[in-house]
Amino acid sequence: MTRHIRLAAVFCALLLAALLVNATRIQVFEAGAYDDNSANRRGTIARYGQPRGDILVGGRPITGSKDTGEQLRYERTYLDGPLYAPVTGFASQVYGTSFLEHTEDGVLSGADPMLSPFPLLNDLTRARNPGGDVVTTLRAAAQRAAYDGLAGRKGAVAAIEPSTGRILALVSTPSYNPEALSGNGPTVSRSWIGLNEDPDKPMLNRAVRQTYPPGSTFKVVTAAAALDAGVVTDVDEPTDSPDPYPLPGTSTSLTNEAKGCADASLRAAFEWSCNTVFAKLGVRVGVADLTATAQAFGFNDTGVRIPYSVAPSTFDTSVDRAQLALSAIGQYNTRATPLQMAMVAAAVANGGQMRAPYLVERTTRSGGATLATAGSRPVRQAMHPGTAVRLRELMTDVVREGTGANAAIPGVTVGGKTGTAQHGIGNSGTPYAWFVSWAQGERDMEPRVAVAVVVEDAEADRGEISGGGDAAPIARAVMEAVLNS
Repeated sequence: MTRHIRLAAVFCALLLAALLVNATRIQVFEAGAYDDNSANRRGTIARYGQPRGDILVGGRPITGSKDTGEQLRYERTYLDGPLYAPVTGFASQVYGTSFLEHTEDGVLSGADPMLSPFPLLNDLTRARNPGGDVVTTLRAAAQRAAYDGLAGRKGAVAAIEPSTGRILALVSTPSYNPEALSGNGPTVSRSWIGLNEDPDKPMLNRAVRQTYPPGSTFKVVTAAAALDAGVVTDVDEPTDSPDPYPLPGTSTSLTNEAKGCADASLRAAFEWSCNTVFAKLGVRVGVADLTATAQAFGFNDTGVRIPYSVAPSTFDTSVDRAQLALSAIGQYNTRATPLQMAMVAAAVANGGQMRAPYLVERTTRSGGATLATAGSRPVRQAMHPGTAVRLRELMTDVVREGTGANAAIPGVTVGGKTGTAQHGIGNSGTPYAWFVSWAQGERDMEPRVAVAVVVEDAEADRGEISGGGDAAPIARAVMEAVLNS
């Protein structure tokens, strides 16, 4: 009898050991596979079982969390959702995350190991820490000025602090309210379908994910290349440029909107945006040097992150001389995001040095303790410092007495460049109105803001659309907002 009891005890011990081994196999070695199984909702329930951390602008949360009392308990809320949608993106229980909600999801959801003082213990217990916060570089007043200035028209604004690369405003219109996608009810699906089918593409971030022909604003790059290469040594000397200018190897001639462009100096050509002068300069500079300068400004860079990805701005390196002439005036295959053109203006304002743009100043724990900061940013020399000095003079002339007069601010040094970019088959599309600029207050040691504005659907008659008339007033409002804050 004792022997049978002993055998039964051994058998039970073996069964217990087998259960422990199997439990260890499932909970330790195969936990990842179960976590990733679509039928396992425990992770999703845990993810939405606590409030999400916030995204902050000027120390003020522009996001929140709403307790629904349902299984997926907390839904994301947004303050001024359409205003900040190109920055925050959305956090949806059905469709996932985008923009800062996506790149900073680990911090905001509480999943980032850095949020835990005891990461190993958290791995064992699978506990989730309170969500942290993301502090942005934005200025609320500048963001509002850009949004109000566009007034619902298709377009975008990007503003940068030249000396640091901080993004001060990032606006895209028309916009949408990300809160419409937060939950998991039938209205969320309807909103998703409606937003994606909207021909105006309100979910498209035009400031960083849409490229446009930059038109005459690209003449800043062409002028920098000509000065750096020594093709132009005196900005007041005649350039020996005909009007009209025959495109090399073709029977097509390029003309100007402005008068008096024949043989104009670089200063006059820049001030009145003479296509013929800059087309010829581009050909004289050559593909290699113009490409090198464009790439120094950030064109053809596929790795820009702010922290979410930015569509690369492009300058075609395989062109003939006629195509190069058009590329030099921001047409042909030249394409740029508004953020890229703000970087161009910022480099001029910052003595030729370009700071990498960034949107997140720091991340913090829920109590405010800093997790990580932006740190020092890499510097790229876009042009010689002397070239930047001369370009600042030229851009100042544009605002003081040229096509950019609508950007002038009393008591402030403002430099700018207008642009009207043709597009569409046979240039049949409504021209894009561009303006790039920078501003330095009377008591400032250096320029404090650089701005790029593009308006896709300017409301004036086609012949009256201009960067100076449609885009410059928006840039002025943004610059004033930064200088006054």
